[in-house]
Amino acid sequence: MAKFIPEITTELRQDIVKVPQVISEASGISFFGRTLRSIIFTTDIAIIRNTDADAVIAVYPFTPHPAITKCIIEAADIPVFSGVGGGLTHGQCSAFMSIFAEAQGSIGVVVNAPTPVKTIKAISNVTDIPIVSTVTSIYSEIDEKLAAGVKILNISAAKDTAKTVRYFRERYPELPIMATGGPDEETIRETIEAGANAITYTPPSNGALFSQKMEKYRRQEREQKAENE
Repeated sequence: MAKFIPEITTELRQDIVKVPQVISEASGISFFGRTLRSIIFTTDIAIIRNTDADAVIAVYPFTPHPAITKCIIEAADIPVFSGVGGGLTHGQCSAFMSIFAEAQGSIGVVVNAPTPVKTIKAISNVTDIPIVSTVTSIYSEIDEKLAAGVKILNISAAKDTAKTVRYFRERYPELPIMATGGPDEETIRETIEAGANAITYTPPSNGALFSQKMEKYRRQEREQKAENE
């Protein structure tokens, strides 16, 4: 029997971005005593401040910058995994970004799939928070990266994500794995059953959310006008 969970909210804070309930079926990953199952994938501070996700993964397709990391961590009221590059940005630059991210309060740092082993070693030598390595397919080489200091895999393989999770889970039974869940509850559950411990969830954009709210306001205006006629 499912446990009853009392919910506390207010009128002003009830309209939040909620992650799919199916994510609660994941085992979770314990970070410093805190279990995380749902990790929202966004750098939008407004969404980060208004979500029920357990954590946020803040990676973006630009050169990592301390100002971005600082703003996100200061705004967030949930743990933050900060992107520190690994593709074009690697070596000492990624190591320095990792030092900054840890000093600001990041719970972990995320490196891109092409990150050289040398960069992972450099990060591992100067930080005490987990290194999360992004994996894009079953062909990703991770043995050397694990030996160099990677603690968690972040699997993002598009339509093949569940297949990729299953591939690495069979080879590393106890390795912590977070993975993208896909577009609906069915694909999220498939990813969890394949072996993902936590799910990264991509929320609707700020523009899409605003569009929904504007439509709600227009509907209320139409209903109000109908009542007054």
